[in-house]
Amino acid sequence: MIEYNTLLNDIIHTKINSITSLELFLFIIFALILSLLIDMLIGELPVKIHPVVIMGSIINFFKKLFIGIKNRISGLLVVLGVCCVVIIILYIIYLIISYNFILLFIIFSILLSSTFSVNMLLKTARDVKDALDEDIGKARQLVSYLVSRDTDELTESFIVSATIESLTENITDSYVAPVFYYFIFGVVILIHPIDNQLFYLLLVPMIYRVSNTLDAMLGYKSDELINIGYFPAKIDDILNFIPSRIAGLFMVVSAYLLNLDAGNAYRIMMRDARKCPSPNSGYTMATAAGALNIQLIKKDTYILGDDNKDITKDDISKAVRLSSVAIGLFTIAIVFLFTLIYVIL
Repeated sequence: MIEYNTLLNDIIHTKINSITSLELFLFIIFALILSLLIDMLIGELPVKIHPVVIMGSIINFFKKLFIGIKNRISGLLVVLGVCCVVIIILYIIYLIISYNFILLFIIFSILLSSTFSVNMLLKTARDVKDALDEDIGKARQLVSYLVSRDTDELTESFIVSATIESLTENITDSYVAPVFYYFIFGVVILIHPIDNQLFYLLLVPMIYRVSNTLDAMLGYKSDELINIGYFPAKIDDILNFIPSRIAGLFMVVSAYLLNLDAGNAYRIMMRDARKCPSPNSGYTMATAAGALNIQLIKKDTYILGDDNKDITKDDISKAVRLSSVAIGLFTIAIVFLFTLIYVIL
C-alpha cells in the first residue's frame, strides 16, 4: 500500500514531459478504461462542446471555401485545412490542462471518449428493436438516421437488416480503429519517448475521428461531392483497412463464445466481405450475417450471407450481444498485448 501511494503521489506531481515509462504505460491503460466508462455510463458529450460536432462545423467551413475548385485537389485542401485547425485547437487545450496531471488525465480521457461511440451504437440498435415491438413507422424513422437508403417503405425484415448492417459496420470506426491507433502510437512513444507525447497520443485517435467525419460528410459520389469527397473517402478507406479486418476476426471469436455459428461467420466473412462497395465495411457485416445464419440485404448493392432462416427482430438483440462481446474482447486483447510489449521492453 505504501509503495502504491508513493507511486500515485509521484505520478500526480511529476512534470508532464518527464514521466517515466511505467507512468506512461499506466496513463495509456487507465485513460482508455476511464474513457470507455465515460462513454458507457454517461454517453455522448453535450452537442455544443462535442469534438465531432465542432469538427463538422470546421469541415463545413472548408467545404464552402474549396468546393468551387472542380477537381480532387479540393478534397485534399479540406483535409489539410481541417487537420490544421483541429491540431491547433487540441494543442491549446493541451497547454491549458497540462499544468495539472489530474486535470490532464480527466480531460484527456473525456476527449478520448469522444473518438468512439459504443454506448450510442448499441443503444440505437436496441431502440429500433423496441420500436418494432410498438410501431413500424417509428422503427422506419429511427433507421433513417442510421442509413442513407430510403426507409419509408421498408418491411420489418429490411429494417432489421439495415439495423444490423449499421451496427456491425460501425464497430470498426466507432471503436476498434481509434483504439487501435491509440495503442499503436502508445507503443511508439514507449519505445521512443518524445516531447509532448501525451498531446500526440490524444491527437492520433482524434485525427482518425477527423478522417472518419470527413468521409461521413463528404465521401459520396454525388454530383456535388464527387471531387471534394475523393481524398476524404480514400484516406478513410486506408485507415480502416487493418482495423476492419481485426474487428471481423474478433466477431468470429465472439460468435464462438456465444455459441453462434462461428465457422459460418468466418466462411461468410471470407466469401462475402468484398461484395460491399466499401473495401472495409463488409468484414464485420458479413461476419455477423454468417454468425446469425441470416442474409443482410441492401437492394441493388449487396447480399451478405445465406438465406438459411428468416431474419427477425430478435436477430437485432443477437447482433448487439455479438458486437458487445467483440468490443470487449478487442479491449482485453489489446490491453494484454500492450502490457506484454511493455514487459518485454
